[in-house]
Amino acid sequence: MELSELVRTLLNKRGIESDEAMAAFLAPNYDSHTHSPFLLEGMDRAVVRILSAITRGERIAIYADFDCDGIPGAAVLSDFFAKIQYGNVETYLPHRDREGYGFHIEAIEALAAREVKLIITVDVGTNATEAVARAKELGIDVIVTDHHEVIGTLPQAVAILNPKISPYPFQHLCGAAVAFKLVQALLIEGRKHSTPHFHDIPVGWEKWLLDLVGIATIADMVPLTGENRALAHFGLAVLRKSPRPGIIALCNCLRLRKNEITEDDIGFSFAPRINAASRMDEPDLALRLLTTRDSQEADKLAMHLERLNTSRKGIVGGVVREAKRRVRERFGADERVVVLGDTDWKPALLGLAANSVMEGRSGIVCLWGRDAQGRLKGSCRSDGSISVVELFANSGDALLEYGGHNAAGGFSVSHERVHTLHEELVLASKDLWNKTKENIESKSDARAALSEVTPALFKELSCMAPFGMGNPKPVFLVTGATVSAVNTFGRTKNHIEVLLSCARTGVTARAFDFFKTADSFTHAPQKGNNVNILATIERDSFRGGLALRIVDIVPAT
Repeated sequence: MELSELVRTLLNKRGIESDEAMAAFLAPNYDSHTHSPFLLEGMDRAVVRILSAITRGERIAIYADFDCDGIPGAAVLSDFFAKIQYGNVETYLPHRDREGYGFHIEAIEALAAREVKLIITVDVGTNATEAVARAKELGIDVIVTDHHEVIGTLPQAVAILNPKISPYPFQHLCGAAVAFKLVQALLIEGRKHSTPHFHDIPVGWEKWLLDLVGIATIADMVPLTGENRALAHFGLAVLRKSPRPGIIALCNCLRLRKNEITEDDIGFSFAPRINAASRMDEPDLALRLLTTRDSQEADKLAMHLERLNTSRKGIVGGVVREAKRRVRERFGADERVVVLGDTDWKPALLGLAANSVMEGRSGIVCLWGRDAQGRLKGSCRSDGSISVVELFANSGDALLEYGGHNAAGGFSVSHERVHTLHEELVLASKDLWNKTKENIESKSDARAALSEVTPALFKELSCMAPFGMGNPKPVFLVTGATVSAVNTFGRTKNHIEVLLSCARTGVTARAFDFFKTADSFTHAPQKGNNVNILATIERDSFRGGLALRIVDIVPAT
């Protein structure tokens, strides 16, 4: 494979150095770069139990998380059962606001009342010891498919399919991918045992489910390396050809060309609308969109999700404006721990709001609100200078529950302790600063003059897609640029557009950012200034051609 020095340099920075490794990265092979589902610990037991339930006609429930991993994963299993013409099955998605994340005993009891004998979870259940025990008491077997970290004792389920607790060669699958592995194994064994309808399914049919797996893999921000890179690569390929009415309807609604869908379209367009279902209404709306075979129903659902997403953006914008006002009033510019809350704020939206409040700040932002059950719950975001989950763990008994990772997390807090939460998190953070911080200042992967930002360069970079966690878009230090205009756009004028030109060559370019204001950068752009831009190179979906997505702006040296 003939590669330019630029691509070789960028791959080397990602730890990909040999010609063989480069070839595998740039041209994934489905058979070579995905693993047997039977390498997951417990897969044999899971398959035997499910095939037994099918043979005996038992009622099966798919219990999935309400996000853009759990819902596509539920759709994977739903499509499988539809394909084998097994109708004694239902899907249960907990309500984000009324129930919250988790495998809930109340839901299990409701499923038992409907004579469910087997529950298959998606993206949840690894740590649900009490819930699985209650299911067992009620005569329900549980098969867990999940990818979350293990905390404490594993539940006594029939099987726990989780790449983090088995000798599986790749630990970073998303929840929907684990559900897909289960479907692969069921098809293999079902054909062997002459289970009804299995022989009617063409070999390889399950690859049509990769559109769902690709959406979840990209949306859940798992590392796009190893097997995930293959799943995302082929998932996008299937998505561009998908006959799924819901995908077609979403593309029509969003004016996207289905045959040109990229990972950015999933991250910025598909995922927010799928998540809007649970944030603003019922998660089943998104599941129906992904599984319906009726194009008219798909059109209606896509439009409904678009309206929900628009409403969600408006509500989040209001929370952000109010939160930023309070930040200005209560916290100094050097305050590194910000904690704010309001009983009128909806917890389901606070992660999005915390992201926006973080812009232009350093440290950590925690926002809390009150859910439909009167519980106080919140979300935290970090700039990387402190680990959110370490902060929570270091806070003693300040929180009732918490979870997350370095950059983001969620928590619940009592009505009594919420009044002192800021002070307690400040104290908890005392010895943690910079412990996990590598370098929050933007770094470039390569330099390019403004005149070098061309379609040829973009095409060269595109061979490294899909981009995401573990394979970030290359950041260029674009030099030789003069600011010719600075504009804001969007309904609330909270997005920035910088028009650039090169006096030496006459080349012009558009640079933009959806989430930052002019004063969020190291150097606020002003007309006539000579600047260097740290940016990724994007296809300009608004005006055609190319554009620069701004990471930072610094004075020209």
